[in-house]
Amino acid sequence: MTTEQNPRPKLWIERGGTGKPTLLLLHGLGANATVWERMLPLVEKGWSGRWMAPDLRGHGRSAPAPPYGFAMHAADIAAVLEQDEEVVIVGHSMGGAVAMTLASGWFGVRVRAVIAFGVKLVWTAEEIGKAQELSRAPTRWFATREEAVERYLRVAGLKGLLDPASAAVAAGVVAEGGQYRLAADPGINSVVGPPIEKVVAAMDAPLRLAAGERDPMVTLEQMRRYDPEAVIIEGAGHNPHLEAPDHLWRVIEAAIKPPIRGSEETRGSERGRRG
Repeated sequence: MTTEQNPRPKLWIERGGTGKPTLLLLHGLGANATVWERMLPLVEKGWSGRWMAPDLRGHGRSAPAPPYGFAMHAADIAAVLEQDEEVVIVGHSMGGAVAMTLASGWFGVRVRAVIAFGVKLVWTAEEIGKAQELSRAPTRWFATREEAVERYLRVAGLKGLLDPASAAVAAGVVAEGGQYRLAADPGINSVVGPPIEKVVAAMDAPLRLAAGERDPMVTLEQMRRYDPEAVIIEGAGHNPHLEAPDHLWRVIEAAIKPPIRGSEETRGSERGRRG
């Protein structure tokens, strides 16, 4: 008999604030925690507890560690929290699906609410097949940093939103041996595929969905299948945390103060009205 240890990857985590509950900020596919930089002043001013923004496994400054999946990412986050810790989760795109998974109650974390925005809810077989093909592709190397940065901004959906010379962009590119590559492991694309309706059905926390009005990934009709009070963020595309952080923060505040539909407080008041 042989034994083998398979420790979880050490996650790069940006943190701030003190107290409870904890606000978790989960980035989208191919990105990293730096995408929250324009929202952090609002978080520091408006959030009474601590906040955490990790680079999910295989992304940015966290180690590559396949396999990748919503549950693997959720377990990684749970591992850096206290047992039964109360959290509010804000997740962008894939990070929103990870947030929903973490809210299943299966990971020893008490999720007070999930605010997920820009989550692609409908996938075609062709889109899933393309993502799986990308996940099997070898690492692509570039002769110059400029080429790698251009690729990073495009695949992460951040082109035109971040300064190519910024520290935020630097976290998405790695230099090795005089060449450059994206920090993200190509394998991260294998996360695509699980039916989102099963993820939502497993949730044990209230859900608020939102998207920019110009987001090509999701429609209001699709969101309202799961959240009848889903929100459209005017003037934004797929990245309202970068394009309209003030508007997104208002959506977050409205979702947790007063409690959003489905919370214990709301269910109690509704029972009282029916009685």
